[in-house]
Amino acid sequence: MPPVPKRPKARTRAMSRTDVRSFLKALARVNPTPESELHFGNPFELLVSVVLSAQATDVSVNKATPALFAAAPTPHAMAALGAEGIGPFIRTIGLWQGKAKNVAALARLLVERHNGEVPADREALEALPGVGRKTANVVMNVAFGAATMAVDTHIFRLGNRTGIAPGRTPLTVEQALLKRIPPEYLINAHHWLILHGRYVCKARKPECWRCVAAEWCGFREKSVMPGA
Repeated sequence: MPPVPKRPKARTRAMSRTDVRSFLKALARVNPTPESELHFGNPFELLVSVVLSAQATDVSVNKATPALFAAAPTPHAMAALGAEGIGPFIRTIGLWQGKAKNVAALARLLVERHNGEVPADREALEALPGVGRKTANVVMNVAFGAATMAVDTHIFRLGNRTGIAPGRTPLTVEQALLKRIPPEYLINAHHWLILHGRYVCKARKPECWRCVAAEWCGFREKSVMPGA
Protein backbone atom coordinates (compact mmCIF):
# COMPACT_ATOMS: atom_id res chain seq x y z
CA MET A 1 0.00 0.00 0.00
CA PRO A 2 1.55 3.35 -1.03
CA PRO A 3 2.25 5.81 1.78
CA VAL A 4 -0.32 8.50 2.35
CA PRO A 5 1.15 11.80 1.17
CA LYS A 6 1.65 14.40 3.83
CA ARG A 7 -0.59 17.43 3.74
CA PRO A 8 1.46 20.46 2.65
CA LYS A 9 2.33 22.85 5.44
CA ALA A 10 0.18 25.96 5.49
CA ARG A 11 1.95 29.09 4.29
CA THR A 12 0.67 31.05 7.29
CA ARG A 13 0.03 30.26 10.93
CA ALA A 14 -2.61 32.20 12.80
CA MET A 15 -1.11 34.85 15.04
CA SER A 16 -1.89 34.61 18.74
CA ARG A 17 -3.43 37.59 20.51
CA THR A 18 -0.05 38.20 22.13
CA ASP A 19 1.55 38.22 18.67
CA VAL A 20 -1.12 40.61 17.38
CA ARG A 21 -0.36 43.06 20.19
CA SER A 22 3.39 42.83 19.60
CA PHE A 23 2.95 43.17 15.83
CA LEU A 24 0.92 46.37 16.19
CA LYS A 25 3.19 47.71 18.92
CA ALA A 26 6.13 47.39 16.53
CA LEU A 27 4.26 49.30 13.80
CA ALA A 28 3.23 51.96 16.31
CA ARG A 29 6.79 52.44 17.49
CA VAL A 30 8.00 53.53 14.04
CA ASN A 31 4.84 55.47 13.15
CA PRO A 32 3.16 56.68 16.36
CA THR A 33 0.74 59.10 14.65
CA PRO A 34 -0.29 57.53 11.32
CA GLU A 35 -2.36 59.59 8.92
CA SER A 36 -4.27 59.13 5.69
CA GLU A 37 -2.27 59.85 2.56
CA LEU A 38 -5.30 61.56 1.02
CA HIS A 39 -5.21 65.36 1.18
CA PHE A 40 -8.33 66.92 2.69
CA GLY A 41 -9.31 69.81 4.91
CA ASN A 42 -12.66 68.72 6.34
CA PRO A 43 -15.03 65.70 6.48
CA PHE A 44 -16.68 66.63 3.16
CA GLU A 45 -13.37 66.75 1.30
CA LEU A 46 -12.38 63.46 2.95
CA LEU A 47 -15.63 61.80 1.88
CA VAL A 48 -15.25 62.95 -1.73
CA SER A 49 -11.57 61.92 -1.80
CA VAL A 50 -12.32 58.42 -0.51
CA VAL A 51 -15.11 57.96 -3.06
CA LEU A 52 -12.71 59.05 -5.82
CA SER A 53 -9.97 56.73 -4.55
CA ALA A 54 -11.91 53.54 -5.32
CA GLN A 55 -9.80 51.52 -7.80
CA ALA A 56 -7.42 54.47 -8.04
CA THR A 57 -4.30 55.61 -6.20
CA ASP A 58 -4.22 58.26 -3.50
CA VAL A 59 -1.58 60.03 -5.58
CA SER A 60 -3.92 60.40 -8.55
CA VAL A 61 -6.73 61.66 -6.31
CA ASN A 62 -4.46 64.19 -4.58
CA LYS A 63 -3.46 65.62 -7.96
CA ALA A 64 -7.07 66.19 -8.99
CA THR A 65 -8.84 67.34 -5.83
CA PRO A 66 -7.18 70.74 -5.12
CA ALA A 67 -8.71 72.30 -8.22
CA LEU A 68 -12.03 70.49 -7.65
CA PHE A 69 -12.29 71.68 -4.04
CA ALA A 70 -11.31 75.22 -5.03
CA ALA A 71 -14.21 75.25 -7.51
CA ALA A 72 -16.66 73.51 -5.16
CA PRO A 73 -15.61 73.73 -1.49
CA THR A 74 -19.01 72.79 -0.02
CA PRO A 75 -21.74 70.24 -0.72
CA HIS A 76 -23.96 73.08 -1.96
CA ALA A 77 -21.32 74.18 -4.46
CA MET A 78 -20.52 70.61 -5.51
CA ALA A 79 -24.18 69.82 -6.11
CA ALA A 80 -24.50 73.00 -8.17
CA LEU A 81 -21.45 72.02 -10.22
CA GLY A 82 -23.14 68.73 -11.15
CA ALA A 83 -21.63 65.69 -12.80
CA GLU A 84 -20.85 67.57 -16.02
CA GLY A 85 -18.99 70.24 -14.07
CA ILE A 86 -17.15 67.77 -11.83
CA GLY A 87 -16.02 65.52 -14.68
CA PRO A 88 -13.30 67.77 -16.18
CA PHE A 89 -11.56 68.01 -12.79
CA ILE A 90 -11.27 64.23 -12.31
CA ARG A 91 -10.62 62.88 -15.82
CA THR A 92 -7.20 61.61 -14.74
CA ILE A 93 -8.80 59.30 -12.14
CA GLY A 94 -10.01 55.84 -13.09
CA LEU A 95 -13.77 55.40 -13.64
CA TRP A 96 -14.19 59.16 -13.53
CA GLN A 97 -17.56 59.29 -15.30
CA GLY A 98 -19.34 57.19 -12.70
CA LYS A 99 -17.52 58.91 -9.86
CA ALA A 100 -18.55 62.35 -11.14
CA LYS A 101 -22.19 61.25 -11.03
CA ASN A 102 -21.80 59.80 -7.52
CA VAL A 103 -20.05 62.87 -6.13
CA ALA A 104 -22.72 65.18 -7.55
CA ALA A 105 -25.50 62.98 -6.19
CA LEU A 106 -23.99 62.54 -2.73
CA ALA A 107 -23.42 66.29 -2.46
CA ARG A 108 -27.06 66.89 -3.31
CA LEU A 109 -28.21 64.39 -0.68
CA LEU A 110 -25.95 65.93 1.95
CA VAL A 111 -27.74 69.23 1.33
CA GLU A 112 -31.21 67.70 1.23
CA ARG A 113 -30.91 65.24 4.12
CA HIS A 114 -28.13 66.50 6.37
CA ASN A 115 -28.09 70.29 6.05
CA GLY A 116 -24.84 70.12 4.12
CA GLU A 117 -22.99 68.19 6.84
CA VAL A 118 -21.31 64.77 6.56
CA PRO A 119 -23.11 62.37 8.93
CA ALA A 120 -21.09 60.36 11.44
CA ASP A 121 -23.56 57.48 11.19
CA ARG A 122 -22.76 54.36 9.16
CA GLU A 123 -26.29 53.81 7.86
CA ALA A 124 -26.57 57.42 6.72
CA LEU A 125 -23.17 57.32 5.05
CA GLU A 126 -23.88 54.07 3.21
CA ALA A 127 -27.12 55.56 1.90
CA LEU A 128 -25.06 58.06 -0.11
CA PRO A 129 -24.19 57.23 -3.76
CA GLY A 130 -20.74 55.69 -4.16
CA VAL A 131 -20.35 55.04 -0.43
CA GLY A 132 -19.96 51.42 0.63
CA ARG A 133 -18.91 49.87 3.92
CA LYS A 134 -15.19 50.50 3.38
CA THR A 135 -15.68 54.18 2.55
CA ALA A 136 -18.04 54.65 5.48
CA ASN A 137 -15.48 53.04 7.81
CA VAL A 138 -12.72 55.35 6.57
CA VAL A 139 -14.83 58.48 7.08
CA MET A 140 -16.03 57.38 10.52
CA ASN A 141 -12.49 56.57 11.62
CA VAL A 142 -10.57 59.49 10.13
CA ALA A 143 -13.12 62.29 10.39
CA PHE A 144 -14.93 61.28 13.58
CA GLY A 145 -12.47 59.11 15.51
CA ALA A 146 -14.61 55.97 15.50
CA ALA A 147 -12.96 52.61 16.16
CA THR A 148 -13.76 51.19 12.72
CA MET A 149 -11.68 49.03 10.41
CA ALA A 150 -11.83 49.73 6.68
CA VAL A 151 -10.62 46.64 4.81
CA ASP A 152 -9.18 47.44 1.40
CA THR A 153 -7.09 45.17 -0.81
CA HIS A 154 -3.94 45.84 1.24
CA ILE A 155 -5.50 45.04 4.61
CA PHE A 156 -7.33 42.00 3.22
CA ARG A 157 -4.03 40.63 1.91
CA LEU A 158 -2.13 41.46 5.08
CA GLY A 159 -4.82 39.98 7.33
CA ASN A 160 -4.52 36.65 5.55
CA ARG A 161 -0.79 36.61 4.79
CA THR A 162 0.40 37.53 8.28
CA GLY A 163 -2.24 35.50 10.12
CA ILE A 164 -3.38 38.54 12.10
CA ALA A 165 -6.99 38.07 10.93
CA PRO A 166 -7.55 35.39 8.27
CA GLY A 167 -10.84 35.51 6.38
CA ARG A 168 -12.40 34.68 3.02
CA THR A 169 -14.09 38.05 2.55
CA PRO A 170 -13.33 41.67 3.49
CA LEU A 171 -16.17 41.55 6.02
CA THR A 172 -14.84 38.46 7.81
CA VAL A 173 -11.36 40.01 7.94
CA GLU A 174 -12.86 43.23 9.30
CA GLN A 175 -14.79 41.37 11.98
CA ALA A 176 -11.73 39.34 12.96
CA LEU A 177 -9.57 42.47 13.22
CA LEU A 178 -12.13 44.21 15.42
CA LYS A 179 -12.12 41.21 17.75
CA ARG A 180 -8.37 40.62 17.85
CA ILE A 181 -6.87 44.10 17.90
CA PRO A 182 -6.42 45.50 21.43
CA PRO A 183 -8.77 48.45 22.07
CA GLU A 184 -5.93 50.93 22.60
CA TYR A 185 -4.60 50.22 19.08
CA LEU A 186 -7.90 50.13 17.22
CA ILE A 187 -8.22 53.82 16.29
CA ASN A 188 -4.89 53.82 14.43
CA ALA A 189 -4.82 50.20 13.27
CA HIS A 190 -6.40 50.93 9.88
CA HIS A 191 -3.61 53.30 8.93
CA TRP A 192 -0.82 51.15 10.34
CA LEU A 193 -2.00 48.13 8.38
CA ILE A 194 -2.80 49.88 5.10
CA LEU A 195 0.54 51.69 5.04
CA HIS A 196 2.38 48.50 5.94
CA GLY A 197 0.59 46.64 3.16
CA ARG A 198 1.22 49.44 0.68
CA TYR A 199 4.95 49.87 1.29
CA VAL A 200 6.35 46.76 2.99
CA CYS A 201 4.00 43.75 2.87
CA LYS A 202 3.50 44.24 -0.86
CA ALA A 203 1.22 42.19 -3.09
CA ARG A 204 3.72 40.46 -5.36
CA LYS A 205 6.47 39.96 -2.83
CA PRO A 206 6.57 41.12 0.78
CA GLU A 207 9.79 42.85 1.81
CA CYS A 208 10.11 40.87 5.02
CA TRP A 209 13.75 41.80 5.54
CA ARG A 210 12.75 45.37 6.40
CA CYS A 211 9.57 44.59 8.32
CA VAL A 212 9.77 45.82 11.90
CA ALA A 213 7.16 43.28 12.97
CA ALA A 214 8.45 40.20 11.10
CA GLU A 215 9.21 38.15 14.22
CA TRP A 216 5.51 38.05 15.15
CA CYS A 217 4.18 37.53 11.62
CA GLY A 218 2.76 34.09 10.84
CA PHE A 219 3.87 34.03 7.18
CA ARG A 220 6.23 31.05 6.86
CA GLU A 221 7.88 31.90 3.53
CA LYS A 222 9.51 35.16 4.52
CA SER A 223 11.57 36.83 1.84
CA VAL A 224 15.21 37.83 2.26
CA MET A 225 17.04 40.91 1.08
CA PRO A 226 18.02 40.62 -2.58
CA GLY A 227 21.64 39.64 -2.89
CA ALA A 228 21.85 38.40 0.70
